[in-house]
Amino acid sequence: MAVVEDISVITAVHHPLRRRIFDYLLLYGTSQVTGISRALGSQVGSISHHLRMLERAGVVERAEDPDGDRRTSWWTLSRKGFSWSADDYAQAPADALLAREAERNGIRAQIDRLQRWRHRHRAGELPEYDGFNTEYLGWATPEELQELSRRLRDTLSEWRSSIDDSDGRRRVPVFFFSHAFPTEP
Repeated sequence: MAVVEDISVITAVHHPLRRRIFDYLLLYGTSQVTGISRALGSQVGSISHHLRMLERAGVVERAEDPDGDRRTSWWTLSRKGFSWSADDYAQAPADALLAREAERNGIRAQIDRLQRWRHRHRAGELPEYDGFNTEYLGWATPEELQELSRRLRDTLSEWRSSIDDSDGRRRVPVFFFSHAFPTEP
């Protein structure tokens, strides 16, 4: 049986600004608060507040300043990803409510990100990049659906680690999302 994420982790990460902070640290690595603030267009105080919330949930941790200057605040991720379902929290009504709201926030964020990409692409930004859509319909037991999830995570991890970012080629952040769930034709 899979380990269920603590609900505090799920609710911490699925706040819109905290999710952007998580994504920024995932892409750019250990970063200074002012750099995160500038990149996300948010106030330093707000970023610091949300970093502390993520720290309490065990998602980020303070990092040493590479220059040894103790007056600056640097942060790094404590973990690289999450796998969970709102159904994991069905036995605790308060947690189930929080999980469903986090799920809604996550789906909204995914759709918003896709819409922003479509708008940018249609406006001629990054014309050399084409996004893609992958859909599939098939049959599965609950165990087979969990296996599909594991295989996708493994494939994405292998793909990410296969990229040699020291080769001098231009790269942009790429977001991949998928949902797999029981359905009807």
